[in-house]
Amino acid sequence: MRLEDFDYHLPAAQIAQYPTERRDGARLLLVDREPPDRAKFTDTFFSELPGLLRGDELLVFNNARVIPARLFGRRTNPTPRLSATPRQPGPTGQIEVFLSREIAPDTWEALVKPGKKLQPGARILFGEGQLAGEIVSRADFGMRSIKFQSLDARSVTQHIEALGHIPLPPYINRADENSDRERYQTVFAKHPVAVAAPTAGLHFTREILQAIRDRGVETCELTLHVGLGTFQPIRSETLEEHIMHAECYEIPEDTAARICAARTAGRPVLAVGTTVVRALEAAALRALESGSGYAKSPRLIAAGGGEAALFMYPGFTFRVVDALLTNFHLPRSTLLALISAFAGREQILEAYQHAVLGGYRFYSYGDCMLLR
Repeated sequence: MRLEDFDYHLPAAQIAQYPTERRDGARLLLVDREPPDRAKFTDTFFSELPGLLRGDELLVFNNARVIPARLFGRRTNPTPRLSATPRQPGPTGQIEVFLSREIAPDTWEALVKPGKKLQPGARILFGEGQLAGEIVSRADFGMRSIKFQSLDARSVTQHIEALGHIPLPPYINRADENSDRERYQTVFAKHPVAVAAPTAGLHFTREILQAIRDRGVETCELTLHVGLGTFQPIRSETLEEHIMHAECYEIPEDTAARICAARTAGRPVLAVGTTVVRALEAAALRALESGSGYAKSPRLIAAGGGEAALFMYPGFTFRVVDALLTNFHLPRSTLLALISAFAGREQILEAYQHAVLGGYRFYSYGDCMLLR
């Protein structure tokens, strides 16, 4: 399939630069995939979500917590290894480090700018010199591996939390603010492993969660380590040539059991966000390939950890997810291809045109849609 088939026009003014005043104040576009007896598109608000549900769904959330993954430092003279007595900084400019994932204790895979001059052995100081990093190797996709060391009594993790900036997406044309530490985070975030928010979950409040449960809807959680792959553009002319960046996930035994029970009872599984879709469908494929449980149920997923590297585009067979709550995605992106696989390319592009004409706000801090 050609990449140009997943394009649409969006006025820049509709790219949300800030969240709504209330989390549940976003607009919601309801898209019925099979609407013979009802409207295909319904304009409403996220606060109405509890009333839009049947009442027997299983909602699956990604409880990943966003870390302050952007660090700004300065280069120092190279040394053979990290030292508690760093040398004086050399005459170089600011270095930006965008953490991607922790690959060993205090060692991170990261994007570094400017990167060409920072070869293995280069050292970077952060803050007032309390945190140091050394580039130890080059990695795939232009990444570097960086070994961090605390130069005072605090841990590396504590320094990253204090010195780091919230990694707002590149289409938000402003610096991060203190308020982003709370609003670019879901109310159910637990595990600090993500460098981008599972944005469909940003709309939920504790009151909305309680209203959903009061209706009889069941909820469960998994963790997908949202990485830089979520921003990785498709550079090939066809979708088939694109290689996805893998993201780690963990699915608790209880979550796997609840999904199995819902499938057996014929209850719909509603994924809150594309990150949940990636984890569930990767786990289903893993279970299918291993043969575990498929004698009893063709929808069983494998519990435990794994890597999600599936590229889902039209023609993909969904084995777990029946409905999807998601924000609006960039044109020519892997996420637009994913939801086109789920609801059909033509219907998705029609829904996006409806949203553009209706003045919806787009992307991470924007409005959302429910595909069912």
